[in-house]
Amino acid sequence: MSEKTFVLHPVLKNADGTGRSVQAGLEEIKNLTAAIDLTVVAAETVLLNKTNASLYIGKGAAERAGETIRENEITLAVVNCALSPIQQRNLEKLWNCKVIDRTALILEIFGERARTKEGVLQVELAHLSYQRSRLVRGWTHLERQRGGRGFLGGPGETQIELDRRVITDNIAKLKKELEEVKRTRLLHREARRRVPYPIVALVGYTNAGKSTLFNRMTNAGVLAKDMLFATLDPTMRVLKLPSGRRVILSDTVGFISDLPTELVAAFRATLEEVLEASLILHVRDISHPDTLAQKADVENVLKTLGVGAQVDRGLVEVLNKSDLLGEAELAALKSSCARNPNQIPVSAATGEGTDALAALIENKLAAGRIEISAEIPVSDGAALAYLYRAGEVLERVDGDTECRLRVRMDPADIQKFNNSFPQVIYVQS
Repeated sequence: MSEKTFVLHPVLKNADGTGRSVQAGLEEIKNLTAAIDLTVVAAETVLLNKTNASLYIGKGAAERAGETIRENEITLAVVNCALSPIQQRNLEKLWNCKVIDRTALILEIFGERARTKEGVLQVELAHLSYQRSRLVRGWTHLERQRGGRGFLGGPGETQIELDRRVITDNIAKLKKELEEVKRTRLLHREARRRVPYPIVALVGYTNAGKSTLFNRMTNAGVLAKDMLFATLDPTMRVLKLPSGRRVILSDTVGFISDLPTELVAAFRATLEEVLEASLILHVRDISHPDTLAQKADVENVLKTLGVGAQVDRGLVEVLNKSDLLGEAELAALKSSCARNPNQIPVSAATGEGTDALAALIENKLAAGRIEISAEIPVSDGAALAYLYRAGEVLERVDGDTECRLRVRMDPADIQKFNNSFPQVIYVQS
């Protein structure tokens, strides 16, 4: 039986005005809690004029929450904010149960979802970075790191005494291991650069439907559930566009509001795959009440990764889950998208709009391409094959010994072609 859990959602009355609804915030933290099979017995929202230094919430609110915890025999409390070590310890004493904050909860979820070696190492690094800040008096016994349940493990588990020195040593060891994995991934990235396929990256808020859309367009078998952080490790598959051109579609980890800084730092290397993308598709859950706030959260993370210029120019927005809208809302959405070339409504669940999305991807990738004309000996099969792989052949006229082609290509691929086949003469059309 899963652990009985109490969820508390503190909300500052004078928040920054992101437009995020209180109810949607409560539902999100409840769904995050349920994502690791914890049973939410009770959930409450607390409105705050200001934070309390010792408890984060007011003493009266904390005592009322304690009554709920005792009445329901709850053993774990999740507080939807970043608690200081002292606030966490004081709440544990007052409520007589284990308390974790939003950061620890998200770390737990990532710990359970990580599958690749790099993902596991990154989660462990984030766990240790977080725990290092928790080493205060009264908190010296920490469960063994094992890629998940690092905070929620029950009695009987092997425990180790971790002080700051040991944690620091472990962090240094993990960083060294990650550097080795990173070098391997850089070699894979270099190999992909030699293959003339542009990369199209799917980014978006968690549970926006990226993996479902990825599966729909590539016939992949990536786990896709109505669950926050259903997938963690990035996946790449070849996508064939309407013209026959092939691109690499990349499904990345979902973002979330108030993403723990430990995770942003640990997963930066993985998320940097987005930097290599020729085109970034921002998948949004257009049916969600906080869709605009979620959009802002994703864009802020992308800016920290170094793609602020693309964000400022305007990303292609894939407005997913349009099938969940009412008729009037859907009609208004389609009318709005018809006036905005960077927005397209789709339903990954039903497939509606995915053909139009493939065409949009092709048009966006073709926008920066250059048209060239080349004369190639019929016997030069390697050069011909390269042009067909890397470019879009618009016209071909075969002669006895030579064939003339008119091809549209990316400037980078033209340079590669020139380096690989200097004997071929071509001109820009």
